[in-house]
Amino acid sequence: MKRREFFSKGTKVALAAGSIPFITASCASTNDVVYNKKEDKWHHLGTGESGIVNRKKTTEFDVAVIGGGAAGICAAVSAARNGAKVVLVQDRPVLGGNASSEIHVHLNGVNNIKGKAERETGLIEEILLLNRFENEQESWSVWDHVLYEFVVREPNLTLMMNTQAMEAVMEGNKIKSALCWQGTTETMYTINADVFIDCSGDGLLAATSGAEYRTGREGKKEFDETFAPDEPDGWQMGATLIMESKDMGRPMKYSPPSFAIKYTHEGAHKKRHFKGFQDGIWWIEVGSDNDIIADFEQNRHKLMGYMHGVWDYIKNSGNFPEAETLALDWVGSFPGRRESRRFIGDYIVSERDMTEHKHFEDAVAYGGWSLDEHNPGGIENLSEPPSYFHYHFKEVYQFPFRSLYSKNVSNLMFAGRNVSQTHIALSSSRIMATCALQGQAVGTAASICNKRNVSPREVGQKHINELQEQLLRDDAFIPKRPANDPLDLARKSSLIFGSTTSSGAAKNLLNGMSRDIDGEINHWQSDGLSANVQLEWETPIDLSKVELKCDTNIKRNIMMRKDSRNDELYGNGVPKEMLKTLSLQGRVNGKWVDLGNISENKTRLIKFSFESIKVTAIKIDMTKTYGAENVKLFEVRCYA
Repeated sequence: MKRREFFSKGTKVALAAGSIPFITASCASTNDVVYNKKEDKWHHLGTGESGIVNRKKTTEFDVAVIGGGAAGICAAVSAARNGAKVVLVQDRPVLGGNASSEIHVHLNGVNNIKGKAERETGLIEEILLLNRFENEQESWSVWDHVLYEFVVREPNLTLMMNTQAMEAVMEGNKIKSALCWQGTTETMYTINADVFIDCSGDGLLAATSGAEYRTGREGKKEFDETFAPDEPDGWQMGATLIMESKDMGRPMKYSPPSFAIKYTHEGAHKKRHFKGFQDGIWWIEVGSDNDIIADFEQNRHKLMGYMHGVWDYIKNSGNFPEAETLALDWVGSFPGRRESRRFIGDYIVSERDMTEHKHFEDAVAYGGWSLDEHNPGGIENLSEPPSYFHYHFKEVYQFPFRSLYSKNVSNLMFAGRNVSQTHIALSSSRIMATCALQGQAVGTAASICNKRNVSPREVGQKHINELQEQLLRDDAFIPKRPANDPLDLARKSSLIFGSTTSSGAAKNLLNGMSRDIDGEINHWQSDGLSANVQLEWETPIDLSKVELKCDTNIKRNIMMRKDSRNDELYGNGVPKEMLKTLSLQGRVNGKWVDLGNISENKTRLIKFSFESIKVTAIKIDMTKTYGAENVKLFEVRCYA
């Protein structure tokens, strides 16, 4: 299919590409299922009854999130925690997307900035910390269940697994419903919602809504991009299959399957190295210059052949004697994608926005992975490097809200690799932790849409400060944007002090910056334990919530790695700096009263909630960390 023809086909091509043959091209208007229920001859032996199976259901939600990868999980949880009734629709049997047990990709983020991790906080930090507590053995399948728990424990959130969002039902320029097929129950769901968020990567629902999108690479001229090709073309970065091996302690033979594709490494670029091949080779990849979604099954089969061909080369070429005792222990069957549709918002983020660190008044997320454009031909273009690391960032860049909602579908947002950006910008922002930050932003925005009965565009135009302040309160970080919440009573305190201080100052806990960054200290750190921080008010205040942000050493990455790396940049356990045991007291009529205590804290953002009470002071007593001698805080907030 020619590139121009692909775009002109529109939603019909999109629907065919995701082929599950249970709805017709006209189902958006008729909601008819091809499977004719009148011909279902079900005879129930237990009851002796015969009847027609009714497997059509209609559900109502405030927010529908499509796609259960890092972006979708954070979008759904953030919307639910901020008061919306949410459904998360996931087409796979597990959550996590590329980071799931099906694919085994590291959940990277801005850790590519050399020597300056500046790890993402907010919901993705909470997820990674939860994994360190519940999955000490670093099992990929247990990681799936950690993600599952993170989602299903939310009271405002309904999770639908093994469910494909097939088509959007439109009402003018607004999505009214999503038609979803749940294969395991043979049920067609009509999901009605006020706001839809497509975090599925390929964006089938968004495409069938008529949302504008593009595929391929922009030419240099359109956005003045240094690293773009001279002329636009249809190439998209490919998908990868990972394999992992196990040392059996004795010589292990390997015979490739019939579908293996012979690999010789002849003429391969010098950067196509085999370092760490025991844990997989990311450049076993196949891209496309046409309809990469329609090509998926063909490419999956080829990738399985290339994967076994490369392992055959490692085992049997004689060039890797260290592989003699290795055997394949796990092989991927579902490729991890990097690129397909990119939907058009009110702004398209481009290369120069990132490299020139453009400041956006509507910034809601950030990134910092290098401009890492994979060879579009993948393993079928061996003479080229597997990836062109065009540009390495020295500090993080901002991502604007205007690129996270649709230009022409009024109640549609997106997060992940399908957001409004160029191909070159995608080469950096596609990294999963960056996608997770976008997800938290749009989920929070959706709750504002629901609360104020406004569109995503109106949130960006009229309520962007509210969105940014809520994200900052929920432990997200926005570069160059300190928090200034007018509802935070801690900022109105007349005095704040710590029992001891080894670095920083207690007043830093009120400056709106919840991390040390750009050479500035924004923390208070005790001199030993136990320690406390106290806030005083000249007149009594009504208080029902106290929130603080502790240290989890965001200079060190804690994502799960196949090599279980544990050094200055990566940690494979609970951060020792993290606050473990603390309690809260309030001064009422001159006497201290207990307001709450936590003995096994597992989050960076720590919350106390209690019945409203009038106090003239609060005292946070901190007695234990997970190993550090001192305790460090970055923020204290108080709310009525």
